[in-house]
Amino acid sequence: MKDSIQDKHIALAGVCQAASLVQQIARKQQLDEHGFLASIHSLVVIDADNTEQVFGDISKLQLGFTTLAAQLSNKAVKKDAEITRYIAGILQLERKLAGNSQKMSELGQRISQLQRQQSLYSLFDSQMLSNIASVYTEVVSPIGAKIQVAGDPEQLKQPLNQHKVRALLLAGIRAAVLWRQLGGKRRQILFSRRHILNAANDALQHINQIH
Repeated sequence: MKDSIQDKHIALAGVCQAASLVQQIARKQQLDEHGFLASIHSLVVIDADNTEQVFGDISKLQLGFTTLAAQLSNKAVKKDAEITRYIAGILQLERKLAGNSQKMSELGQRISQLQRQQSLYSLFDSQMLSNIASVYTEVVSPIGAKIQVAGDPEQLKQPLNQHKVRALLLAGIRAAVLWRQLGGKRRQILFSRRHILNAANDALQHINQIH
Protein backbone atom coordinates (compact mmCIF):
# COMPACT_ATOMS: atom_id res chain seq x y z
CA MET A 1 0.00 0.00 0.00
CA LYS A 2 2.73 2.43 -0.93
CA ASP A 3 1.55 4.11 -4.12
CA SER A 4 0.00 7.59 -4.04
CA ILE A 5 -3.50 6.40 -4.95
CA GLN A 6 -3.58 4.05 -1.98
CA ASP A 7 -2.13 6.76 0.26
CA LYS A 8 -4.93 9.07 -0.90
CA HIS A 9 -7.54 6.49 0.09
CA ILE A 10 -5.90 6.00 3.49
CA ALA A 11 -6.12 9.74 4.14
CA LEU A 12 -9.78 9.84 3.04
CA ALA A 13 -10.52 6.93 5.37
CA GLY A 14 -8.95 9.05 8.11
CA VAL A 15 -11.51 11.79 7.39
CA CYS A 16 -14.36 9.25 7.47
CA GLN A 17 -13.10 7.70 10.70
CA ALA A 18 -13.05 11.06 12.48
CA ALA A 19 -16.61 11.79 11.30
CA SER A 20 -17.87 8.40 12.47
CA LEU A 21 -16.19 8.75 15.87
CA VAL A 22 -17.80 12.18 16.35
CA GLN A 23 -21.18 10.54 15.81
CA GLN A 24 -20.37 7.70 18.22
CA ILE A 25 -19.54 10.14 21.02
CA ALA A 26 -22.43 12.52 20.31
CA ARG A 27 -25.01 9.73 20.15
CA LYS A 28 -23.60 7.73 23.08
CA GLN A 29 -22.79 4.77 20.88
CA GLN A 30 -20.05 2.31 21.75
CA LEU A 31 -16.79 4.12 21.01
CA ASP A 32 -14.25 2.43 18.75
CA GLU A 33 -11.32 2.91 21.14
CA HIS A 34 -8.64 1.74 18.68
CA GLY A 35 -9.96 4.12 16.03
CA PHE A 36 -10.18 6.97 18.54
CA LEU A 37 -6.58 6.50 19.71
CA ALA A 38 -5.30 6.30 16.12
CA SER A 39 -7.19 9.40 14.98
CA ILE A 40 -6.05 11.54 17.91
CA HIS A 41 -2.47 10.27 17.68
CA SER A 42 -2.36 11.17 13.97
CA LEU A 43 -2.41 14.84 14.98
CA VAL A 44 1.12 14.74 16.36
CA VAL A 45 2.69 12.48 13.70
CA ILE A 46 4.50 14.90 11.42
CA ASP A 47 7.52 13.03 10.02
CA ALA A 48 5.96 9.73 8.91
CA ASP A 49 7.56 7.85 6.01
CA ASN A 50 4.16 7.15 4.49
CA THR A 51 0.46 7.82 5.04
CA GLU A 52 -0.17 4.50 6.76
CA GLN A 53 2.33 5.41 9.49
CA VAL A 54 0.38 8.58 10.30
CA PHE A 55 -2.35 6.33 11.73
CA GLY A 56 -0.04 3.62 13.08
CA ASP A 57 -1.02 0.93 10.60
CA ILE A 58 -3.84 0.15 8.21
CA SER A 59 -5.78 -1.95 10.73
CA LYS A 60 -6.34 1.12 12.92
CA LEU A 61 -8.42 2.62 10.11
CA GLN A 62 -10.92 -0.24 9.98
CA LEU A 63 -13.74 2.07 11.09
CA GLY A 64 -12.69 4.68 8.53
CA PHE A 65 -12.69 2.23 5.62
CA THR A 66 -15.96 0.67 6.81
CA THR A 67 -17.52 4.14 6.90
CA LEU A 68 -16.07 5.07 3.50
CA ALA A 69 -17.40 1.87 1.92
CA ALA A 70 -20.85 2.37 3.45
CA GLN A 71 -21.06 5.99 2.31
CA LEU A 72 -20.14 5.06 -1.28
CA SER A 73 -22.31 1.95 -1.42
CA ASN A 74 -25.12 1.62 -3.95
CA LYS A 75 -27.37 0.58 -1.06
CA ALA A 76 -29.04 3.68 0.35
CA VAL A 77 -29.72 1.89 3.63
CA LYS A 78 -25.97 1.82 4.36
CA LYS A 79 -25.48 5.56 3.91
CA ASP A 80 -25.68 7.90 6.88
CA ALA A 81 -26.73 11.48 6.06
CA GLU A 82 -25.33 12.76 9.34
CA ILE A 83 -21.87 11.32 8.68
CA THR A 84 -22.04 12.67 5.11
CA ARG A 85 -22.68 16.12 6.57
CA TYR A 86 -19.72 15.83 8.93
CA ILE A 87 -17.39 14.69 6.13
CA ALA A 88 -18.58 17.51 3.86
CA GLY A 89 -18.10 20.02 6.68
CA ILE A 90 -14.56 18.80 7.36
CA LEU A 91 -13.59 18.96 3.67
CA GLN A 92 -15.14 22.42 3.35
CA LEU A 93 -13.23 23.75 6.37
CA GLU A 94 -10.00 22.25 5.03
CA ARG A 95 -10.49 24.09 1.73
CA LYS A 96 -10.88 27.37 3.62
CA LEU A 97 -7.80 26.55 5.66
CA ALA A 98 -5.76 25.70 2.55
CA GLY A 99 -6.53 29.15 1.16
CA ASN A 100 -5.36 30.93 4.31
CA SER A 101 -1.58 30.73 4.64
CA GLN A 102 -1.60 32.61 7.94
CA LYS A 103 -4.00 30.11 9.52
CA MET A 104 -2.06 27.17 8.07
CA SER A 105 1.11 28.55 9.64
CA GLU A 106 -0.66 29.09 12.95
CA LEU A 107 -2.02 25.55 12.84
CA GLY A 108 1.48 24.18 12.26
CA GLN A 109 2.78 26.14 15.24
CA ARG A 110 -0.02 24.90 17.48
CA ILE A 111 0.55 21.28 16.42
CA SER A 112 4.25 21.65 17.27
CA GLN A 113 3.20 23.00 20.65
CA LEU A 114 1.02 19.92 21.20
CA GLN A 115 4.00 17.70 20.40
CA ARG A 116 6.06 19.48 23.08
CA GLN A 117 3.24 19.20 25.61
CA GLN A 118 3.45 15.42 25.38
CA SER A 119 6.42 15.65 27.73
CA LEU A 120 3.99 16.91 30.39
CA TYR A 121 0.77 15.02 29.61
CA SER A 122 -0.37 11.83 27.99
CA LEU A 123 -1.96 12.62 24.64
CA PHE A 124 -5.25 11.25 25.96
CA ASP A 125 -5.37 13.06 29.32
CA SER A 126 -8.37 15.34 29.71
CA GLN A 127 -6.04 18.37 29.84
CA MET A 128 -4.36 17.38 26.59
CA LEU A 129 -7.68 16.71 24.87
CA SER A 130 -8.76 20.17 26.03
CA ASN A 131 -5.58 21.65 24.52
CA ILE A 132 -6.22 19.86 21.22
CA ALA A 133 -9.84 20.99 21.21
CA SER A 134 -8.75 24.60 21.71
CA VAL A 135 -6.66 24.42 18.53
CA TYR A 136 -9.78 23.50 16.60
CA THR A 137 -11.89 26.17 18.32
CA GLU A 138 -9.37 28.99 17.97
CA VAL A 139 -7.64 28.26 14.65
CA VAL A 140 -9.90 26.17 12.41
CA SER A 141 -13.53 26.71 13.38
CA PRO A 142 -13.60 30.53 12.87
CA ILE A 143 -12.58 30.34 9.19
CA GLY A 144 -15.78 28.76 7.85
CA ALA A 145 -19.27 27.48 8.57
CA LYS A 146 -19.42 25.71 11.91
CA ILE A 147 -19.98 21.95 11.88
CA GLN A 148 -23.17 21.42 13.86
CA VAL A 149 -22.91 18.17 15.83
CA ALA A 150 -26.21 16.45 16.59
CA GLY A 151 -26.80 13.89 19.31
CA ASP A 152 -27.74 13.28 22.92
CA PRO A 153 -27.82 16.69 24.68
CA GLU A 154 -26.61 15.10 27.94
CA GLN A 155 -23.60 13.66 26.12
CA LEU A 156 -22.80 16.90 24.36
CA LYS A 157 -23.02 18.93 27.57
CA GLN A 158 -20.15 17.04 29.17
CA PRO A 159 -16.88 19.02 28.80
CA LEU A 160 -14.76 15.92 28.16
CA ASN A 161 -17.06 14.83 25.31
CA GLN A 162 -16.94 18.35 23.86
CA HIS A 163 -13.14 18.16 23.92
CA LYS A 164 -13.16 14.73 22.27
CA VAL A 165 -15.53 15.88 19.51
CA ARG A 166 -13.44 18.97 18.71
CA ALA A 167 -10.21 16.99 18.86
CA LEU A 168 -11.68 14.49 16.39
CA LEU A 169 -12.84 17.26 14.07
CA LEU A 170 -9.26 18.57 14.12
CA ALA A 171 -8.02 15.04 13.32
CA GLY A 172 -10.47 14.99 10.41
CA ILE A 173 -9.05 18.29 9.17
CA ARG A 174 -5.51 16.92 9.47
CA ALA A 175 -6.49 13.87 7.39
CA ALA A 176 -8.21 16.14 4.84
CA VAL A 177 -5.06 18.27 4.53
CA LEU A 178 -3.10 15.08 3.88
CA TRP A 179 -5.70 13.89 1.35
CA ARG A 180 -5.46 17.15 -0.59
CA GLN A 181 -1.64 17.08 -0.49
CA LEU A 182 -1.81 13.62 -2.07
CA GLY A 183 -3.97 14.96 -4.90
CA GLY A 184 -7.41 14.33 -3.41
CA LYS A 185 -10.27 16.42 -4.82
CA ARG A 186 -13.95 16.42 -3.93
CA ARG A 187 -15.01 15.68 -7.49
CA GLN A 188 -13.08 12.39 -7.35
CA ILE A 189 -15.49 11.14 -4.67
CA LEU A 190 -18.30 11.62 -7.19
CA PHE A 191 -16.62 10.61 -10.44
CA SER A 192 -14.29 7.88 -9.10
CA ARG A 193 -16.78 6.44 -6.62
CA ARG A 194 -16.49 2.86 -7.82
CA HIS A 195 -12.70 2.99 -7.80
CA ILE A 196 -12.59 4.39 -4.23
CA LEU A 197 -15.22 1.88 -3.06
CA ASN A 198 -13.17 -1.01 -4.46
CA ALA A 199 -10.07 0.32 -2.71
CA ALA A 200 -11.97 0.59 0.60
CA ASN A 201 -13.24 -2.98 0.28
CA ASP A 202 -9.73 -4.20 -0.61
CA ALA A 203 -8.36 -2.45 2.48
CA LEU A 204 -11.03 -4.07 4.69
CA GLN A 205 -10.24 -7.48 3.23
CA HIS A 206 -6.54 -6.89 3.94
CA ILE A 207 -7.33 -5.83 7.54
CA ASN A 208 -9.45 -8.94 8.09
CA GLN A 209 -6.61 -11.14 6.83
CA ILE A 210 -4.04 -9.67 9.23
CA HIS A 211 -6.36 -9.87 12.28
